[in-house]
Amino acid sequence: MGAGSSNNQTRTYLMERFETLGIHPRSKLGQNFLIDLNLLHLLHESAHLEKNDVVLEVGTGTGSLTGAMAQEAGVVVTVEVDSIMHEMAKQEHWDKDNIRFLFADILENKNRLNQQALDVVREELAKSPDRRFKLCANLPYQIATPLMSNLLLSDIPPYSMTVTIQKEVGDRIVAKPKTKDYGALAVWMQAQCDCRIIRIMPPSVFWPRPKVDSAIVQVVYNQKKRDKIPNLKFFHEFVRALFFHRRKYVRSVLCSAFKGRVEKETVDRILDEMNLKGEIRAETLSVKTILALSDKFRVLFPEEQQFILS
Repeated sequence: MGAGSSNNQTRTYLMERFETLGIHPRSKLGQNFLIDLNLLHLLHESAHLEKNDVVLEVGTGTGSLTGAMAQEAGVVVTVEVDSIMHEMAKQEHWDKDNIRFLFADILENKNRLNQQALDVVREELAKSPDRRFKLCANLPYQIATPLMSNLLLSDIPPYSMTVTIQKEVGDRIVAKPKTKDYGALAVWMQAQCDCRIIRIMPPSVFWPRPKVDSAIVQVVYNQKKRDKIPNLKFFHEFVRALFFHRRKYVRSVLCSAFKGRVEKETVDRILDEMNLKGEIRAETLSVKTILALSDKFRVLFPEEQQFILS
């Protein structure tokens, strides 16, 4: 979803501005503008921005959230893939020297983030040792999962991510074991972060209206949790493999994922050691158990082989 322009971001204001420019919101880019100013305020207020924060915004839109955050944060690095929105926001905030506007797609592909954007964030973080990296954005639905997941896999994981996303994705992030929403995303996020849903939002607070509910979600990085993961890349691949066929039993999934690398007898031995016998599916396992299971397999390989699973 895009942000919007100034504190006048109402449905009427946006419709008139778009009509003047002869343009329309582009649904394929997830351009649904948040027109409830109280919720827009709640979004950036929940991020608790301070002058030592370097904030990444994805989906500049016409710049409403951008400008509000620039008043509180040290630097806002804002990324927009729509050239018209990019130029509109630059014109709106031409006088603010703590906003860095990038015309780019934040995703090079679903498994790789835009390196130019990350380099700009790194550059700003390097200017002071007390600077913190935060993501705060009204995200397009289609990029929320790959963006947030890949940021946690990067060398600069955000201190926090406070975002507007599809409610369904928010439910998957905070889901508990033995529920329909619990899966790889929940385990990946909760293994490293403290996650919560701040507010559920109906379609009526956006223009144009999306077809589903949205949510303001906050994910706060927890270094103590992260320190329990010896090899982040291996754990990431392990969790993805574990839930790839979520209706299959754990033994079958692991035998398939490590085919040609780990004997079935070894898989059985590890499951026996962890008392995970019989017809057990990944969705029944806690984050703590999955962390321990991952580590049992990780130590079977030299470090240089701890990466891609079958």
